[in-house]
Amino acid sequence: MTYEQDERNYEAPYMVTQVDPYVFATLESVKGKEVVIETVRGNIRGKVKDVKIDHVVIQSKDSSFFVRIQQIVWIMPE
Repeated sequence: MTYEQDERNYEAPYMVTQVDPYVFATLESVKGKEVVIETVRGNIRGKVKDVKIDHVVIQSKDSSFFVRIQQIVWIMPE
């Protein structure tokens, strides 16, 4: 985490992340559809519910998974 000075001389955290525009665009294109996503920790099957710049939300049965885009190896529509 990186810090910067604000006007009161406090260090406030801010986020630094790398954006993968191709993975983001691919996830946007399958929003609302069933997919299999392979991550560095294994795979997840479910429906793409939401896509943000740094993570994707996958709905699998009664559970929601928040997957960091940087951890995705591949995506396959079902």
